[in-house]
Amino acid sequence: QVQLVESGGGLVQSGGSLRLSCAASARTLSSYIMGWFRQAPGKEREFVASITRRGVTTDYANSVKGRFTISRDNAKNTVYLQMNKLKSEDTAVYSCAASSAYDYRDPQSQEKYDYWGQGTQVTVSS
Repeated sequence: QVQLVESGGGLVQSGGSLRLSCAASARTLSSYIMGWFRQAPGKEREFVASITRRGVTTDYANSVKGRFTISRDNAKNTVYLQMNKLKSEDTAVYSCAASSAYDYRDPQSQEKYDYWGQGTQVTVSS
């Protein structure tokens, strides 16, 4: 069982930056593929970014590519999402997720992930 706790959300003006953190209870976070997802009001949850176990490969949704960066520090059992040039359409609840899947295929698929955090609210004012 892995517990995930997100932090770092808040209110920011358009064009600003935030860094989200996802702290994991697992001592071996390096065993998991990690992802960030978000859900805006009235919309379905969507993929934002993912990272392989050692952080060698990352993937991003087209809507955030070039603005967001996912990273991880396995020694600290923490995954990060650096968000720059924020837009009003980035407003959502952001959740991190952990996957024990053997391979990295389809990291944007929510079904791939076994554990989810409660989420942290990000609000971007225009």
